[in-house]
Amino acid sequence: MSTIQQAQEILKHKFGYDSFRLEQQNAIQHILNRKDCLVLMPTGGGKSICYQIPALIFDGLTVVVSPLISLMKDQVDALRANGIDAAYLNSSQSGGEQGQIMRDARAGKIKLIYVAPERLLQSGDGFLTFLKEVNVSLFAIDEAHCISSWGHDFRPEYMQLAKLKMLFPTIPIVALTATADKLVRKDILEKLELHQPATFISSFNRANITYYVEAKKNFYPKLMEFLMERREESGIIYCLSRAGTESLAQDLREDGFNAMAYHAGIEKTAREKAQEQFIRDEVKIIVATIAFGMGIDKPNVRFVVHADLPKNIEGYYQETGRAGRDGLQSEAMLYFSTADVIKMKKFIVIGDNPEQTKILTKKLDQMARFAQLTTCRRKYLLNYFDEPAPDVCGSCDVCLSKFDMIDGTVIAQKALSAVSRLNQNFGMNYTIDFLRGSKSEKMREEHKLLKTYGIGADISKEDWQTYFRDLISRGYLQQTEDEFPKLRLTVTSEDVLKGRTTVQLVKTKTVEEPTRATASQAEVSYEKELYADLKELRKTIADSANVPAYIILGDSTLIEIAAYLPLSLEDMRKISGFGDVKIQRYGREFLDLVKDYAQRKNLTTRISQKQPKRERKASRPVKTNEGGYKNTNQVTLDMHRQGIAIDEIAMQRQLSAQTIANHLAHFVETGDLRVEDFVSQRKIDQIRPLIEKHGYMSLKRIKDDADDEISYNDIRFVVSSVLSGNG
Repeated sequence: MSTIQQAQEILKHKFGYDSFRLEQQNAIQHILNRKDCLVLMPTGGGKSICYQIPALIFDGLTVVVSPLISLMKDQVDALRANGIDAAYLNSSQSGGEQGQIMRDARAGKIKLIYVAPERLLQSGDGFLTFLKEVNVSLFAIDEAHCISSWGHDFRPEYMQLAKLKMLFPTIPIVALTATADKLVRKDILEKLELHQPATFISSFNRANITYYVEAKKNFYPKLMEFLMERREESGIIYCLSRAGTESLAQDLREDGFNAMAYHAGIEKTAREKAQEQFIRDEVKIIVATIAFGMGIDKPNVRFVVHADLPKNIEGYYQETGRAGRDGLQSEAMLYFSTADVIKMKKFIVIGDNPEQTKILTKKLDQMARFAQLTTCRRKYLLNYFDEPAPDVCGSCDVCLSKFDMIDGTVIAQKALSAVSRLNQNFGMNYTIDFLRGSKSEKMREEHKLLKTYGIGADISKEDWQTYFRDLISRGYLQQTEDEFPKLRLTVTSEDVLKGRTTVQLVKTKTVEEPTRATASQAEVSYEKELYADLKELRKTIADSANVPAYIILGDSTLIEIAAYLPLSLEDMRKISGFGDVKIQRYGREFLDLVKDYAQRKNLTTRISQKQPKRERKASRPVKTNEGGYKNTNQVTLDMHRQGIAIDEIAMQRQLSAQTIANHLAHFVETGDLRVEDFVSQRKIDQIRPLIEKHGYMSLKRIKDDADDEISYNDIRFVVSSVLSGNG
């Protein structure tokens, strides 16, 4: 049996899954060849599998470097639940407990041991001597972005990990992270001194998360409305300040929500209790600073709310990624105000390091730009991580909203003319005051003499802010990356000023609120009553074992059981997440519950309707010039060109059909594919006038106005064709 066949057997029998996801198989094969690598995989994408399976194939001990005690405990609990011998060493244990674990490791009774970076390299405790006495087969560095001072979560103790390659030159090292731009990736590879490493980059797209941004004005009533629809669901609300977390948690409790605060200033025992209660679903909402979350592997978080603006895209992406790790529909909501940007700029200044201050300021401005977009938010996120994406995703508030488009050519000309007259040397607020004829003392006297002064007095300041953001997001204007960004003209500005092109702008208010997906939405129809009974049984088992419920089985596994009604242990093996050990430990109890329910409701098994997950064919990875591998869009394009249908590609790649359609729509937009390959001419002729009528951003309005036979995918493909210039 080949090593990759061994890996597939372990995946099925230990973890209960039929096929690898994303770049798992390629990364595992590389590690099994005893080579160094960097694995970038989105939160919830299954990074841990990349080192856990090699750990079980290798003869010796795998050492996992992890930054938080809670994260270590979570991982070890999950491994033990699957019958895998694992342990952690940290300050929460007594000397006797730690000594026993080290003796077990020497005796070969442990396959994986989790340690903090400071413990691994601490002088005087002999831990490195201990590692030289045992047969170490692999080092795994989790949250590897912590090694980079350019990253969003720099931890100085990670810098010492370069010693590993010097002390153990023949042992492979795998570095893993969910968030790293090119600069941080380069930093990780250099500072860990990896030897000829490969980089495996999976798509950053979290297709099951829907992104929303709302104005922060009237924040609390808006938050109440959001939470009322999700009262029974688990969520995290991030605030900038400690005081903010406590006051918001108190307000929520007074309004009947099961919420607790979490920040670094809370006494350690109380903090740990809050986290434990949240993990066990005894507390529904945690209101926290960014001190909370890295150690959380809770898969059924259904929403993440940012009450304040995050400092950068990396942090935002990682924090929103704590929602929907089980793959079920989840939401990310950000409440934004420009005042947050001004406030944050005061916090990020590093007095003795202007270069790093400049980088942090740039990252904050990029985050603010995301919040102010009038174009697809998912595209902006993916492009930030150097991943191509179609202009319309169909699952962010911009793409879901109904907009009234107006001919904004005159408005645009006034705005661009004002920027030009001010010599492109002022920011948005001053330019707006200039357009509105402000009498403020801040307005320079020489500017009051310009003929552009006051030509926009008929438009409110709030509306001007919306128009300027729209012009920036559409490329008619740009902002410098200074601490206080200045407005600058672009190559397309002249065509607008000279009347050679018209400009469509979004009206300041949408016609209606975006239609939000219902939380806990599953891709299959399932028995709701049985699902509730299964959750209750899971909780009983989890409480008895003193572990969180998701360690026993995830929500997605329970939904599959409630959908397909397995009536034998052999049927139960076809349910994702049910490995051999869990079948042995819990299979009979869950099976009896399903049998009883099916008998009472006069139902038969539907297990034959469950499509077996196909194992992805092992293909030779295509190197990129950065040492990585072919991006996910290109893989889809190659499969399409082999004549494979969208649904079949989705099944083979373990992605949704919508995601595959989005990949192909991107290539329609770039001109690599023809829209006629996907949509009939009759449908194209119906959709194009609706795009002209409603604008290319309003998929929902186009869909409402089209015949029932027109799908969202049809609209996406035609929109992409129009944007390519071929429509």
